[in-house]
Amino acid sequence: MDKNMLAGLEGLPEEDKARMSSMIDHVQLRDSLRMYNSLVERCFNDCVDNFTRKTLQKQEETCVMRCAEKFLKHSMRVGLRFAELNSQAATQD
Repeated sequence: MDKNMLAGLEGLPEEDKARMSSMIDHVQLRDSLRMYNSLVERCFNDCVDNFTRKTLQKQEETCVMRCAEKFLKHSMRVGLRFAELNSQAATQD
């Protein structure tokens, strides 16, 4: 976890800081797992349609790889844009 996230908590006792840090870590882990599950569900539903084999067919595998790449690029771009907006808001204060 980024130490800057706790910068506004300097007046709190160490026990409360540790509790907040633990809560933030939990939320970040939950959000990461949700994003991963969303990626898996979306790409599986969009790409896999034949269950006659144990392994993916070549076109299914290609589709899953392309889908995962698009999803991750989109998530990265949204994160970068959010960071840009957040820094702009911080400088306006």
